[in-house]
Order: sequence, then C-alpha cells, then structure tokens
Amino acid sequence: MAVVSTSLAGAAVSGHLTQFSGLRRSFLKLDSSNSNSTQSLFQNVDSHLRLASSSKGCLGVVAMAGAGKFFVGGNWKCNGTKDSISKLISDLNSATLESDVDVVVAPPFVYIDQVKNSLSDRIEIAAQNCWTGKGGAFTGEISVEQLKDLGCKWVVLGHSERRHVIGEDDQFIGKKAAYALSEGLGVIACIGELLEEREAGKTFDVYAVPSWDNIVVAYEPVWAIGTGKVASPEQAQEVHVAVRDWLSKNVSAEVASKTRIIYGGSVNGGNCAELAKKEDIDGFLVGGASLKGPEFATIINSVTSKKVAA
Repeated sequence: MAVVSTSLAGAAVSGHLTQFSGLRRSFLKLDSSNSNSTQSLFQNVDSHLRLASSSKGCLGVVAMAGAGKFFVGGNWKCNGTKDSISKLISDLNSATLESDVDVVVAPPFVYIDQVKNSLSDRIEIAAQNCWTGKGGAFTGEISVEQLKDLGCKWVVLGHSERRHVIGEDDQFIGKKAAYALSEGLGVIACIGELLEEREAGKTFDVYAVPSWDNIVVAYEPVWAIGTGKVASPEQAQEVHVAVRDWLSKNVSAEVASKTRIIYGGSVNGGNCAELAKKEDIDGFLVGGASLKGPEFATIINSVTSKKVAA
C-alpha cells in the first residue's frame, strides 16, 4: 500500500506505519534516517516557494519530470443552465482532441446526468464534492455511491473555494478523500497557498492517502484562481518540482514519477502552451476557460507543446 496526498486512517510506507489526520501526517515508527518524514509536504516545500518568489531559483531539488499521461480537468463550478451546457457539450463533442490526454469535466451536481448522457465517452465525468461516507440523513449532501451510480469517475476535493468560502477544514476534506478512494472514486486533490501566504513563504499541509493510483494532485495558488493573475511557468515549475521531490523522498521515486501534478489558477488558451512546456507540469485544472468549448479544447491540445519541449 503506497501513500499519497489526500488523507486516510492509516497506511504502510517503506515499512513505517503512518497515521493520517486530515491533511497532516505523522509516523508512529521512524528511524533516524527518515526523521524528516514527519514534516508535511508543504512544510518541506516552504523554502522552495520562497525561492520561487525570488530571483535565486530553487536549490537542492532536481527536476525529474512526470511519466504520467497528460491530464486536463474542467471545473465548471456553480455555472450553467440546461441550454448553455447543451451548447458546451456540443462544442466539446465536435472538437478534435489529442488522443494522449486524460480529459475530465466537473459539472454542477444537477447537470451530471445530462452531461453523462450526452457527452462523448472520450471525456470522463467528475463531481465537485462528495460526502464523507455512505448516504443517509445528511440533508443537501451527495454520496460517493450516488456519484458512481451516475457514472462519475472522479471527484474534486480540497478546492480553495470549499475551504475559504464554505469553511471546510483539512480533517473534513481528509475524511471525504479517504472514503472516495476506498470506494474506487479517483480524487483530484487540490493544494495551494493564499497570496499573503506565498509572500510570507507559508503554505498548506497536504493530504495523505493509501494509494497513488487514483490521485491527481492539483496545485492551485489561491491568489491566481479567477483573478487573471497566473503563476509564471517558472514559478509553477518550482512548486511542481518541489512536490515531486517530496514524493520521491517520502514515498518512492516510482510514485513521484507516475503521479500527475497539474496546475490550476487562471489557465486559459493564451497561457497554457508555455505552462505545458515545463517538465513537471502534467496538465491543468481549468475553471472559467473550461466553460468555453473551443478554448478548453485548446488547453487540452496544449499537450503538443509538451511534446515539442521534450
């Protein structure tokens, strides 16, 4: 059982029993050589984020490039009507998309069935949220079982809007991730920092989960989401390589290589190509631009820029 970044009750990593609480991880058994493993992913990344904001560059971390398939997710958030979504679906169905990209869209809950029944099978469906366990007396919630019944393959968890607007905390998000993964639903695990936290060199802790196979990590600097501000390709690469470096040191080189680390934060058709060229950016989680079929197709097809860069 490998370890990831979203949160569970427990897992074995390199012979060490771990215990997870929300997005924080502590080892019950450690040897001296792994004493640094008690630190959270983003505690380890702090220095790299500070360096990424300076002109010195990131020191002590070697880019190793992900080996996973390019991944592009469209988060439609609380947008759309039956008519506008029908038009978007039509645009996506008629678009020519590169074959070597995993594409996922996350419609509002009420439109999941409409999208599933009319969107090409080329594109998988994600939910924007889920409950922490089986359904029952939980007014307004959606269970993992219900999402799977509708044909969802993924769920977006930990998004900054759920944290800072709705008030979800690490422990609650961790419970959701744990249950979703245990039921075979893939998790797009969002991590990122506020603008003031970036300037101060502070960041969030990140989740821990028992298998990386169904995890995509999405780095979304909160200061860039929906603001028009975008991390430069160099800034995004600094964070992605630091995340991958942490995975390599704390989980395994194999997991670090195969885990997709995607970027989100005002990604659009104009900036996606330069971002995609960076070797540790394995795709995108797209907000507003995913509501425009042709532009979203451009972002999906930016995988060609990565091929050229390689």
